[in-house]
Amino acid sequence: MNFVEAAAAPLRNTGDIKLHGPEGFEGMRKAGRIAAACLDMLASEVKPGVTTGHLDDLARDFVLDSGAISATVFYRGYKNFLCTSINHVVCHGIPTHDKALKEGDILNIDVTVIVDGWHGDTSRMYVAGEAKRKAQRLMDVTWECLQRGLAVVKPGNTTYDIGKAIQDHAERQRCSVVEAFCGHGLGRLFHDSPNILHFGQKNASVELKPGMFFTIEPMINLGKKDVALLPDGWTAVTRDRSLTAQFEHSIGVTEDGCEIFTLSPAGIHTPHTQSTDAS
Repeated sequence: MNFVEAAAAPLRNTGDIKLHGPEGFEGMRKAGRIAAACLDMLASEVKPGVTTGHLDDLARDFVLDSGAISATVFYRGYKNFLCTSINHVVCHGIPTHDKALKEGDILNIDVTVIVDGWHGDTSRMYVAGEAKRKAQRLMDVTWECLQRGLAVVKPGNTTYDIGKAIQDHAERQRCSVVEAFCGHGLGRLFHDSPNILHFGQKNASVELKPGMFFTIEPMINLGKKDVALLPDGWTAVTRDRSLTAQFEHSIGVTEDGCEIFTLSPAGIHTPHTQSTDAS
C-alpha cells in the first residue's frame, strides 16, 4: 500500500493512503467539532417516549443551521442525517417515527457532516432513562476499547496495534469484537483507505504515519461476534440478539500521537455523561 500527499491525490479512493498537512487538520477540526456538537445537542433529547425520527429531525436542523451538510443523506440511497442503532442493532439503524424509545434502551447515534469539503464522523452511546447493569458495563467496556485503540496511535506503530489493543481488552472482559465492520480513512472522502480493523490481523497491518486521517469505531457485543443484515439493506444486528455498543472518533496521526477531531465541546462524550439532563 502506497502513501501519497493528499493535496496531489485524486478525490477518490485509489487504495493509496493520503497524508494530510496543516490545511487538512484545520478542516477536520471544524467538521469534527460540528459533528460532536450535534451529538452534544442530542444528549438531553434521548429519553423514553422519544422516537429516533424526532432525533433525526433535530439533527437535520442543527447540522444545516451550523452551515454544514449531511454526508449520509443520499449516500447509496440513504435518507437520514443519523444512524440510530438500538440495543441489539450493531450499526446503521434507520431513524423512524413509528416506535418510541423505552426505559433502559441503549442506542448508538452516528452522525457524519461535511464542512468545506471535510468530513466529521463520530458516534456515541446514549441511554433512554436508566441503563441496566449489563448494558452499562457493555458501554463502559466499549468506551475503554476505544481509548485503548487511541492510546497506541503514533508514528511507527501499526493498524494491527490498534486492533489488538481493542480485541485484547474486549475479550478479557468476556465480550466479542464485531469483525464484519471496521473503521476507515476519511478526509475529503467519506470512506477512504486504509481500513481500520478492531481486531488483530497482521496480514492487513499498515504502518501509521503523520498526516493519516481515519476513524476508530469498535463495535462490541455482549454475546458472539456474528451479525446479520436485515432486509432493508442497512440495519445490522447481532445474530444472537445480544446487546451491542459502539463509540467512534475521527482522528489524525501527529508527530507524536494523534489528534482527536470529534471530542465533545461540552465534555459529555463518555458513557457516564450521556444523561437526559445533559446540555
